[in-house]
Amino acid sequence: MTRQTILTGVTTTGTPHLGNYVGAIRPSVAASQRDDTNNFYFLADYHALVKNQDPESVHHSSLEVAASWLAVGLNTQTAIFYRQSDIPEIPELMWILNSVTAKGLMNRAHAYKAAVDANKESGSDPDQGIMMALFSYPVLMAADILLFNADRVPVGQDQKQHVEMARDIAQRFNHNFAELFVIPQAAIDTNTAVLSGLDGRKMSKSYNNAIPLFVPETKLRKLIMKIKTNSLEPGEPKETKGSTLFEIYRAFADESEVEAMRSRFAAGIGWGDLKQELFEYLNGHLGSARDEYNRLIAAPDHIETVLQDGAERARAIAVPFIAKVRDAVGIRSLAG
Repeated sequence: MTRQTILTGVTTTGTPHLGNYVGAIRPSVAASQRDDTNNFYFLADYHALVKNQDPESVHHSSLEVAASWLAVGLNTQTAIFYRQSDIPEIPELMWILNSVTAKGLMNRAHAYKAAVDANKESGSDPDQGIMMALFSYPVLMAADILLFNADRVPVGQDQKQHVEMARDIAQRFNHNFAELFVIPQAAIDTNTAVLSGLDGRKMSKSYNNAIPLFVPETKLRKLIMKIKTNSLEPGEPKETKGSTLFEIYRAFADESEVEAMRSRFAAGIGWGDLKQELFEYLNGHLGSARDEYNRLIAAPDHIETVLQDGAERARAIAVPFIAKVRDAVGIRSLAG
């Protein structure tokens, strides 16, 4: 049976937070331990330029994201872990794919449409401030996926459309030139936890409501104490539904611990006591990984070595494959 290829990218636009960990990092790290699939993980630093125009921020985020994944146990022996910008075949393939990508398809991309709609609502020109990086983002993502012929791409619901676009682009290329690309499938895990942030909205850097994954212990406690709760007093029964505190606890605890916490909610546990318990629980859960993260942050040369090793392994696949793509579109030696 042919081993499936699974590919995951992480955009380097900020510091990883608890929501990133339970939603993407933890399940991906678990998958990296498997030996029955080909696993590719990459730092999407070219994608980061769509939203982040601060060079130092992009650079430092690459360090933080890489250190986070390595600290929680990404297996770089079985998986290939690399930086997108270290693989020149990706932007080359993107350009070739542009030749078979309809502008109308890009017009339907959710992020682009949302930006256009926001401009219209404000009375601005529809394309005011919209860069080509945003418009052509799905083609770059298609190149990420198709260069390594990924069978499955784990994504959130908001990225499903981009995988569907990659399928459309791959099918068009295969029809026009040669059957080179595997048609990828989006892998959406409906059981993956989605965490709320300090204010009750989805945890996101954009909302400034996130709890960084490896924030120092004292800061972790302060942030947990800021989590929004209702005005119910200690002793009054409380609902677990809609409780950010319960949601975060459930994402880390095992089934018996979760059921015990449900009972304590029903018995009227005080919010202050619960916040202190959640802090202690998370601090114990993340402590050793945080120590490893801090060690890695202080050793960027080691992280660079890991990424360069991954890039070498990735290019061993990308270079011969892009040669086939070039040949298929007629870009080949005149000497025959």
